[in-house]
Amino acid sequence: MTSIFRHVALIGKYHASLSGGQSGAMRRVLEDVAEFLASQGCDVMVEQETANNSGLGDYPLVNVPAIGARCDLGLVVGGDGTMLGIGRQLAPFAVPLIGINQGRLGFITDISIDRFRATLAPILRGDYEEDRRSLMHASVIRDGHCVFDALAMNDVVVNRGAISGMVELRVEVGGHFVANQRADGLIIATPTGATAYALSAGGPLLHPSVPGWVLCPIAPHTLSNRPIVLSDDTEVAIEIVSGRDASANFDSQSLASLLHGDRITVRRSRHSILFLHPRGWSYFDTLRKKLHWNEGGS
Repeated sequence: MTSIFRHVALIGKYHASLSGGQSGAMRRVLEDVAEFLASQGCDVMVEQETANNSGLGDYPLVNVPAIGARCDLGLVVGGDGTMLGIGRQLAPFAVPLIGINQGRLGFITDISIDRFRATLAPILRGDYEEDRRSLMHASVIRDGHCVFDALAMNDVVVNRGAISGMVELRVEVGGHFVANQRADGLIIATPTGATAYALSAGGPLLHPSVPGWVLCPIAPHTLSNRPIVLSDDTEVAIEIVSGRDASANFDSQSLASLLHGDRITVRRSRHSILFLHPRGWSYFDTLRKKLHWNEGGS
């Protein structure tokens, strides 16, 4: 059966430093996936850093802009961190992504490596569920100038320093003052990120179809400072009032050191990411399977 996706980019563990044994195992998995894709009529290309990490060089090599220009599907073999890393980079190119889980949780890389052939075949024929995820665009403003900006699929986190006390943060939403919060930090999470760090910090689950964010304090000084769900069509601004060695991280993959007076602005990105899942996929099934959500419920 011929795939409806002609040019497919194969992407493995991203920015990974692998030992010789891990690299060999990764190469064998990628070779199996690449051979299967070719058998389905796909022209397979391998992302450059994936080839560097795994030693897989039997296919044309492409960087991220080339994937965006030449490929109509990205197949990610790794964990959720791998998907977060490449997803943010490919978002401006609107390349749909499929995830094969080779990590731990596999919340957004949801296809089992043991069953990838049987699961992928119908997807490649066009029988799949679409799952579009929003992104955040965050900027660090210092003295009126942008000194850092990044996209985030999961969350933007402002943290205290490793050996310092709490930070004080002035929070505004849509230009309106919310509060001066004293805490270990503050998380702004997308619906995708609501099942990550924000959930561990006591935030709520948020269905991916909800156009909202979770604003979640980390160990707040005031116990009445609780998480809140916000609309994602407004800008959130966080100003560093006090605290040493504060930083902001974006999906825990890029980091900006912060100074007093710095403002972190977060708005909805114009880009989004389209995941393709097997027919019958459900977000609620994923919650039950991966997080053991609502166990015991009838």
